[in-house]
Amino acid sequence: MEPHLPIPLADIYAARDRLAGTVLRTPLIRLNVAEAPAAIFLKLENLQPIGSFKLRGAGNAMQLAAPEELAQGVWTASAGNMAQGVAWYARQLGVPCTVVVPDTAPATKRAAIERLGGRIITVSVDEWLEVFRTHRRAGLVGHFIHAFSDPAVMAGNGTIGLEILEDLPAVDAIVVPYGGGGLSCGIASAVRALQPAVKVYACEVETAAPLAAALAAGAPVAISAQRSFVDGIGSPSVFAPMWPLAQQLLDGALTVTLAEVAAAIRVLAERKRVIAEGAGAAPVAAALAGRAGTGTVVCVVSGGNLDAPTLATILQGALP
Repeated sequence: MEPHLPIPLADIYAARDRLAGTVLRTPLIRLNVAEAPAAIFLKLENLQPIGSFKLRGAGNAMQLAAPEELAQGVWTASAGNMAQGVAWYARQLGVPCTVVVPDTAPATKRAAIERLGGRIITVSVDEWLEVFRTHRRAGLVGHFIHAFSDPAVMAGNGTIGLEILEDLPAVDAIVVPYGGGGLSCGIASAVRALQPAVKVYACEVETAAPLAAALAAGAPVAISAQRSFVDGIGSPSVFAPMWPLAQQLLDGALTVTLAEVAAAIRVLAERKRVIAEGAGAAPVAAALAGRAGTGTVVCVVSGGNLDAPTLATILQGALP
């Protein structure tokens, strides 16, 4: 598949069959907030065995790899959640796993990688981003799994779209966190094939919103990305190979503030007993603010791997 083409629906259905029995079909539940401008539903990917949707893409990619490709082990570059997905599957398959991690990765995600048996190599953010571009890291061998631009990873992510449409056919809009673009473009590939009238929006935090900037400029542009507790999304620019796909498949980029994300984390915890990390709560923040429209909106709660001190700060009403 060329990078600029949507993931074929047949590949997404095949991924679902491949993942059956290992990946949870996550629940879709209503967020009952009387003052909300829309009927908001939550796709709870934070309930996956690793606390993140990344198990879907990692699992599909690894099951598609030939045994001889996996013989020397697997490796990936990740700030935490994809690393956990690859490490989880590597442990199931009995192969070694190495992860290139930026020095900004949260402690809770680093600990989870090591708990799953992954070996961590810590690098600067610039070195980490270079791995995404080159698919290489000196001294590392084995099967490389790209965190978002691999078609097999996107097909695995697309299974979320199948589940949403089956459980809530009357959905008007789906809001998806935008990091590298593999989640939103995978879901949108399924939705465009089955229900093209449904809007699929990317969601970014305004302190690091490269897709919104690219859509405004008509091309990827460099931005000043600020670090925050929303660590699962945001980068200095849209990853160039993903730009044609994102531009074609997505209906826009919704941006939210850090304060709105923190408020959404509190709402999820207090009203639904759901723990979401910043990236997972961002779509909920956008929906609560009315940016996804007034119809029936599904928010993909992509993960729940949030450091306990950060969560405690937010629940006390402060901004980390």
